[in-house]
Amino acid sequence: MELLRIMAAPFAASVVLVLIHAYLGGHVLQRGVIFVDLAMAQFAALGATAGLLFGVELESRPAYFLGLAASLGAAGLFALSRQHLRRVPQEAVIGIAYVFASSAALIIAARSPHGAEHVEQMLVGALLWVSWQEVLKTALLYGLLGALLWRVHGPLAQLSADPEGARRAGRRLALWDFLFYAVFALVVTSSVRIAGVLLVFSFLIVPSVFSALRGAQGARRLGYAWSFGIATSLAGMLVSYWLDLPTGATVVVVMGLALFATSLLPAPRAQSS
Repeated sequence: MELLRIMAAPFAASVVLVLIHAYLGGHVLQRGVIFVDLAMAQFAALGATAGLLFGVELESRPAYFLGLAASLGAAGLFALSRQHLRRVPQEAVIGIAYVFASSAALIIAARSPHGAEHVEQMLVGALLWVSWQEVLKTALLYGLLGALLWRVHGPLAQLSADPEGARRAGRRLALWDFLFYAVFALVVTSSVRIAGVLLVFSFLIVPSVFSALRGAQGARRLGYAWSFGIATSLAGMLVSYWLDLPTGATVVVVMGLALFATSLLPAPRAQSS
């Protein structure tokens, strides 16, 4: 009963985060922009950290909107860079944006009382202390965003898999890219407040990589990613409870170890949807 009382809300939050991040992770792998989540999350952290200079508490609503504004700015940058900086790999732009946001956040934190503690909190999150109210609000928001993504899945999938084909079909690539990254920014900004930068990145990439290694495609790809993400989240939380370890960091480690272990298994043949 004690385990259920402590871990029920954090596990429910993990399930909610895995469901939407695993979907977005498939697009990220197809686009080859693996670290866009880290860069977007770091911009969200930068916006929230900047609020410290004006007395804005990190967990407050104004800090959330400052983080969202910063991550939406990054969304615009990434959408435009794909169209206008074709001589430069987009991953290079994302890497530059990440180190810029990280360095700026560290500079601001150095000028703020308890700034280092706030930066650490943005990295590791506070998953263990999430409330049921926060879980329900996040589930509602991600449910609405999930419905939107499902509605526009066709164009987004074509844009991720075959951008030149989408261009020839007359799609406005910059507009669709900004829509994708704007949804991404909203998701990441909300998730980082709960789980921190490191765990959010793991939720995005690790389940999708597992699914790719298993050769799953179509609907099976998403099912594999969801199953892996939820199972390893539960395992990581149980380990953190039994060994009295930090919850978020333990989930990241367990997820990484599980991916490494399953990658040693024989690769199955590619499956059709």
